[in-house]
Amino acid sequence: MQNLNLKETEFINTEKTALVVIDLQNGIVNSPHAPYTGEQVVQNASKLINAFTDKGTFVVLVRVSSVDGKDMLKPNTDLKTNLPKLPEGWDKLVPEIENTKNAYTITKRQLGAFYGTDLDLQLRRRGIDTIVLCGISTSMGVDTTAREAYQHAYNQIFVEDAMTASSKEEQDYVCKYIFPRLGKIRSTEEVLALL
Repeated sequence: MQNLNLKETEFINTEKTALVVIDLQNGIVNSPHAPYTGEQVVQNASKLINAFTDKGTFVVLVRVSSVDGKDMLKPNTDLKTNLPKLPEGWDKLVPEIENTKNAYTITKRQLGAFYGTDLDLQLRRRGIDTIVLCGISTSMGVDTTAREAYQHAYNQIFVEDAMTASSKEEQDYVCKYIFPRLGKIRSTEEVLALL
């Protein structure tokens, strides 16, 4: 990722910002990813969670789950995907983040974290206008949440090395062509420096 030469006046207002972490759960983190491994993403997201929690900033942990598979989306698409039999605990947040103090957990039934959840309500009640976004997968859950956040008029910061996709090509495409239109792209270290 290129260094974006942060302006000296650029900072994160922790009272008006939330960290939103997408789908860092057992059944997703442990799948193959690129350009970063699930472990690398969890490490960087954990750094962010700890720093934001220390500042008293609102942290939202998002997971995808299903009661019986019938509440999940099943549109007719060219790429057929069958929902596999999901093992016990697949939707449990990874141990590194599951016990984050004062974190708000949202369960979604689709790609994005806004539709069908109270995420927007919780952010607005706290006067939040900016979201720092990370998680898995960049080209699915993170991208969909980012587009929804944009439609809700939130400012966004995307933490490129605290997210990953199914392939490097997917990550590169979203970070090069989509996210710059929706917000700002930064690294974990750059975001920590902005706090």
